[in-house]
Amino acid sequence: MKNAEAIEKRRTFGIISHPDAGKTTLTEKLLLFGGAIQSAGAVKNSKISKTATSDFMEIEKQRGISVATSVMAFEYGGKQINILDTPGHKDFAEDTFRTLTAVDSVILVVDVANGVEEQTKKLMEVCRMRKTPVIIYVNKMDREGKYTFDLLDELEQHLEIKVTPLTWPIGMGDRFKGVYNLFDKNLNLFQANKTKISTDIVSLSDINDSKLDELVGEAPAQELREDIEVIEGVYDEFSREDYLSGDIAPVFFGSAVNNFGVKELLDTFCRISPSPRGRATDAGFIEPSEDKFSGFVFKIHANLDPKHRDRIAFLRIVSGKFERNTFYNHVRLGKKVKFPNPTSFMAQDKSVIEEAFPGDVIGLYDTGTFKIGDTLNEGADFMFKGIPNFSPEIFQELENLDPLKSKQLDKGIRQLMDEGLAQLFIQQPGNRKIVGTVGQLQFEVIAYRLLNEYGANCRFVPKGYAKAVWVTSENSEQLNSFMRSKSNSLAKDKDDNLVFLAETSFLLTMAEQDYPDITFHKTSAFKLEKQFN
Repeated sequence: MKNAEAIEKRRTFGIISHPDAGKTTLTEKLLLFGGAIQSAGAVKNSKISKTATSDFMEIEKQRGISVATSVMAFEYGGKQINILDTPGHKDFAEDTFRTLTAVDSVILVVDVANGVEEQTKKLMEVCRMRKTPVIIYVNKMDREGKYTFDLLDELEQHLEIKVTPLTWPIGMGDRFKGVYNLFDKNLNLFQANKTKISTDIVSLSDINDSKLDELVGEAPAQELREDIEVIEGVYDEFSREDYLSGDIAPVFFGSAVNNFGVKELLDTFCRISPSPRGRATDAGFIEPSEDKFSGFVFKIHANLDPKHRDRIAFLRIVSGKFERNTFYNHVRLGKKVKFPNPTSFMAQDKSVIEEAFPGDVIGLYDTGTFKIGDTLNEGADFMFKGIPNFSPEIFQELENLDPLKSKQLDKGIRQLMDEGLAQLFIQQPGNRKIVGTVGQLQFEVIAYRLLNEYGANCRFVPKGYAKAVWVTSENSEQLNSFMRSKSNSLAKDKDDNLVFLAETSFLLTMAEQDYPDITFHKTSAFKLEKQFN
């Protein structure tokens, strides 16, 4: 397959939402319509057949939340669809933010009853900053929710983006009759079906057809006609160009749990969504059409298969063609590497691939050589930019409850930190391990995984730190003075960089004033520059 043909065929997008809006359910139903699974919850492993296909970690099944990004691929309508399902919980927002660097567009799921929630706003900010095209799917129309026009106003106001409805609901809750497809000028009537694709949905092509009154009732039919008249008068006609530039968001309505409104979403997505886009590097912009291969690591996951202690780096291909058993340049390490078993994904199921193209996300078995943000390429040295680093907000000390498992604990915590789940700081004396996260739930996940994946039993003890900043200086005298005065608040990160753990923001401000020749880095991004230079 020629590169240009492969690029045009691919669609790589992320699904994001506030927790409980139905994001993972929608992901599963897209797989259902794409033929990747035969019924909801159906995966090869019968032990987890009742959980969502994309939630493969045991703790996800127990808690009913997604805490790790899943990658799934299938073909539909002549397109190669690559879905990245992300965590919805705010404590795992960093994983979602990093994932958004690897997609070309986004589907944002909104609960019709709750509307725009806080996490939804934050996720939209990232999309807006990157000019990422967004489609909005208003979910749970089979339940009572906000008045539809009020919800559209809320989306525009709180998400700071113009919207254009491409489907429109007939009622909601018990009165939900179906959706009218404004894009294709036809109507599908609602029929609840939670596990399989409905095969007997009634379709109408003319909104003024008297059959509509017979099927849904005169009042709902008349209300729909009036709503469509208002829509045509108030909202701009859909422009694909405006959508691709991130200036307008098309809106769809449906009920993901009942497979309704999903096919319209998927069909339209295939027609309007962008093909793979290029990415910025420290040496200029790389277009997907460039001949030489390049890609970047945006996620690392240890123990994807608990039976095999594997560690997989998720690589987004940006340009050229990736080929199995071919040597590529690991830019940060400055050495050549090759991969005998690169994989594609269907949630926890993996298959070895011979080649991959821009837009594809592949898994590379990793022995510890990759870090988040690493670049692989052939040809000139450059590093992809824009992989976000986070500043921890909560700090707790990791205590080993089983001294006989010290090696397992040390190996486990370092591998989990490589995934970007949290930050690890080592304090002396005693090699005390301080873990910094952006959310409390991350500590629960870390403790669970250490016990179940590494056999290391531990607990976390809260520490009174407010901020972690990385410290560098060319003034060795001033740096030594700072280290003497702040010895109880210093640590080293997992790469042996000096870190100041400030107990309050005021103490950090005072340190910046007292030591003007010291740079206090608010993120660890400077490390990539140091390693590359």
